[in-house]
Amino acid sequence: MTPAIFGLSGTTLSADERAFFREADPLGYIVFGRNVESREQLRALTDDLRSIHGRDQLLVTIDQEGGRVQRMKPPVWPAYPAGAVFDRLYDLAPASAIEAARVNAQALAMDLAEVGITCTHAPVLDVRQEGAHDVIGDRALGHEPLRVAALGRAILDGLARAGVQGTIKHLPGHGRTMCDTHKAMPTVTASAAELESDLAPFKALNHAAIGMTGHLLFTAWDADNPATQSKIVVEQVIRGLIGFDGLLLTDDLDMEALNGTVPERAERAIAAGCDVALNCWARMDDMTGICARLPALDAAGQVRLDRALAGMGDAQPADQAELLAKRDALLELAAA
Repeated sequence: MTPAIFGLSGTTLSADERAFFREADPLGYIVFGRNVESREQLRALTDDLRSIHGRDQLLVTIDQEGGRVQRMKPPVWPAYPAGAVFDRLYDLAPASAIEAARVNAQALAMDLAEVGITCTHAPVLDVRQEGAHDVIGDRALGHEPLRVAALGRAILDGLARAGVQGTIKHLPGHGRTMCDTHKAMPTVTASAAELESDLAPFKALNHAAIGMTGHLLFTAWDADNPATQSKIVVEQVIRGLIGFDGLLLTDDLDMEALNGTVPERAERAIAAGCDVALNCWARMDDMTGICARLPALDAAGQVRLDRALAGMGDAQPADQAELLAKRDALLELAAA
């Protein structure tokens, strides 16, 4: 199995993609707006991916946070709020905010499960910092680490109730970025002591089955390599200080924060200790290059993958309309 998650070019698989995926056997896939047209079409697409691999348990992922990061959109699917909405409610009623975040996540995950998506890359556990770039912004669950952890825990719980895995991101913390990692490499100069607050939500939820790195350079830990490609950050900070032992994905390797070709970026990330290279844009040259450079998924990665897959598909009965109505009633407390 190739330790990579690949994107798809369109709303159906091309013949070249089908043949390539069958041979390469990637660990999973990621769905974007370009792959989404209708419930029936999206379910057929994810079923097609499963048929290639001959197994029902497959990591099919999406960035479905709510707010400005939502690939499955109205009018086909409901709109979901950004993390900052729950942060505002927490100011007034913490227990209500936690419950609103949970039922919102459960309703969102029901949309995903219906179309065969088994994992969303949420919750965002980055602690929001004043004056930082807005690439995180209202996606964050707050400025206080304990609040972020409490709301993040509720989101993971809500997703799990619908049989969908969450992804804690962006390890070891993206809240201090002063630029967009899609465009440039952020350098974080905070001290190790200052960064403890960034680590706190991830420590609190280090039992999560899946996590994602961020492409940031932390001078306190490794002044030469971004977190995604730093053996020091992966081994000593993410696996060590945070204590995360789940399946560790890179953020999208196409981002301009990283140097070199996409296959070279993937090779460096896996060498640093990430389990999985995430390559989103379905460019065949990049995908074949990644397969040529990466070793097969190792034994530790397989254990982590199996653990993540075991938490998928076991949904509790629920009425989505009731969940959304409950969320809206709770959010009204902050609007009053």
